[in-house]
Amino acid sequence: MGVAALIRQRLGECSPAERRVARALLASYPAAGLGTVAALAERAEVSAPTVLRFLSRLGFGGYPEFQRALRDELAERETSPLTAYRASERSGAPPEGALSRAAHTLPEAVAGTLAELPQGELDAAVRLFADQQLRVTAAGGRFSGLLAHYLVLHLMQVRGNSRLLPVSPVERTDMLVDVGKRDLVTLFDFRRYEEPTLALAREVTSRGAKVVLFTDRWLSPVAGLAEVVLPGRVDSPSPYDSFVPALALVETVVAGLIDRLGPVAGARLKAMEAAQQAFGR
Repeated sequence: MGVAALIRQRLGECSPAERRVARALLASYPAAGLGTVAALAERAEVSAPTVLRFLSRLGFGGYPEFQRALRDELAERETSPLTAYRASERSGAPPEGALSRAAHTLPEAVAGTLAELPQGELDAAVRLFADQQLRVTAAGGRFSGLLAHYLVLHLMQVRGNSRLLPVSPVERTDMLVDVGKRDLVTLFDFRRYEEPTLALAREVTSRGAKVVLFTDRWLSPVAGLAEVVLPGRVDSPSPYDSFVPALALVETVVAGLIDRLGPVAGARLKAMEAAQQAFGR
C-alpha cells in the first residue's frame, strides 16, 4: 500500500490534530512530506511532536523513514512501460510464460485491491452514485478512459442521468459549462498522472461538484480534492500496468449500487429493456 493510501486508511483512528497533519499531507502530496518536520507542522498548524505521533500511528519509526518511503514511492510513480520493459530486459528472460505469470499476478492483484479497500470509501462511493439528484459525469485518460466508459454504460442501465465526458473541445465545454453542486464527477487517473485531469478536478470542485476518484495505490494528485478515493493495485504480467484490479473496483461499486437502489434499479433495467425493443439497437 502506498503512503497516501495508508494515510487515508488510518484517518479515522487519528486525533483531530493528527487529522490536520493527514489533510495537509494529502492536499499537497507528496511535496508536503519532503520538507522538514517544522515545515509540515506549520502547514498543518500543529506542533512537531503531533507530526511525529501521527507518523508513529502510521507505523513509521521516525521522520527519516517516512521520507525514504515517500522518495521510494516517487520513483515507483514515475515508472513507465518503457522503463519496466528495459528493467525486464536487464533481468533476462522471465522464468515462466505469460499465462503462468498472469495466473499468478492478476488474481493476487485483484484480491489485494479488494482486501485493502476501506469499507467506508466503498460505502461513500455507493451513496453518491445512488443519489439520483446528482448528475454523473465520468472521464479518464488515454487508457483509463475505457474504464470511465465502462462505468457510465452500467450507470445508464441502473440509475440514469450519467454521461461520459467527450474529447471534442466544443462538446466537452458544453457538458461542463453548467457543472455545480448537483454534479458528481468521476475521474480515473493512474500513475504518470495526467495534468488535464487534475486541472479538471480543481475546476469542478471550485464550482461545488463532488469528485469520486479511481486511482492506483500511490494515489493521483486528484486525491487531495476528491470526496472518495478508490485505489487499486496495478501489478501486471507485462510492462504495462494492469487495469484488471480497477475494473474489479468498478464492478464492485456497480454491485453495491444495485444493492442499494433495490427495486429502483430493477425498474430502470426493465425500462431500458423496453426502450431498446421499441427504438432498436
